[in-house]
Amino acid sequence: MKHNFQNLFICLGLLIFVNLRVSGQNPVETKNSIVIPSSLKWSERMALSIMKRHPEAWQIDNHPEPKWDYKIGMILTGYEKLYNKTKDPKYFDYIKGYADKFIDEAGTIKNFDPSNHSLDNINAGKILFGLYNKTKEEKYLTALKTLRKNFDDYPRTQSGGFWHKKIYPNQMWLDGLYMGEPFYARYTSEFEKGEKLNDVAHQFELLHDHAFDKKTGLYFHAWDESKQMPWANKETGTAPHVWLRALGWYAMALVDALDYFPKNHPKQKELVQYLNELATVVSKYQDPSGLWYQVPDLPNKKGNYWEASGSSMLVYAFAKGVHKGYLPVKFQKVANKGFNGLTGKLIKVDKYGEIHITQVCASAGLGGNPYRDGSFEYYINEKITTDNSHGLGAFLLAAIELNK
Repeated sequence: MKHNFQNLFICLGLLIFVNLRVSGQNPVETKNSIVIPSSLKWSERMALSIMKRHPEAWQIDNHPEPKWDYKIGMILTGYEKLYNKTKDPKYFDYIKGYADKFIDEAGTIKNFDPSNHSLDNINAGKILFGLYNKTKEEKYLTALKTLRKNFDDYPRTQSGGFWHKKIYPNQMWLDGLYMGEPFYARYTSEFEKGEKLNDVAHQFELLHDHAFDKKTGLYFHAWDESKQMPWANKETGTAPHVWLRALGWYAMALVDALDYFPKNHPKQKELVQYLNELATVVSKYQDPSGLWYQVPDLPNKKGNYWEASGSSMLVYAFAKGVHKGYLPVKFQKVANKGFNGLTGKLIKVDKYGEIHITQVCASAGLGGNPYRDGSFEYYINEKITTDNSHGLGAFLLAAIELNK
């Protein structure tokens, strides 16, 4: 038995080494590990670091068993972009390996209950478009249709906005725009001749109209249309504070959903305007370090800190916005400054060349049990982690977009 375990570990080590060699740079083999070369771009260094720590994507965040997870979905959209740039098959295989853990030959998504409506359950489905386009395996198309159908009876506010989750009645969160709208926009664009793009735009319009903070020019984390939640402002229904990662979700949702709005679509200019408004105001809250604070409009308040995932999301969104022509070129400087802040202040490189992202807010939300009140104290006291998937995915996306 002992001999078998030794052989297993040797085989695993060789597999990692062979996979890394495919990248075009020969990793340096040491007695203890494989060294990831610093000569690679930040994007590949991060991708290889994740794969080295988690040979299968479902293991990210140290999940004890496979989970259909929105955060891993975000990370794998980064791997898809990286695969499209490099044509390195190990990145594609990493994505496919995750999907195949959940989707059987009939196209059924393991543990996916359509009645358990949650926008979080949609996000990982974005990887299925590329898998279907490349492999033409019907199971991926069937799974895509299952996720798309979930929108048909999804609970909505009276004004037509998707609830963040069924367990959060009448609430729209900025997070949910990223979880649902890029998928919804792509599906309706590719399979329905764009007939639901107005519905996609309406989700942005509602939060633009109701979650906007006139005082700061930023957006509150969420909006309760019923104004019944204890955290909600009794006049406006908004959450008490602006949260950096929520702004990041919103910005990424805009630039990703816009991929599927033709320039002549009546809502396209409106969404581009929203992105410009956001970029203009958010840039004013950028710290001299290039980073943004966990609660961005209160940078000097005790306990506040530079937060890595939200900063990375904004860098990605601004860089992509410039590259797509949605934003003026001046925002490239904002993105570059932010990325330099990340690599200079929050990215750590260990002796094996692995990169680690620090100061990531592990999780934050509103309501629930235990109850989350959305106060400043709540946001700054949520657990701060290293290599949390929110940070890994957002940094990977930013690094790919900036190509540094």
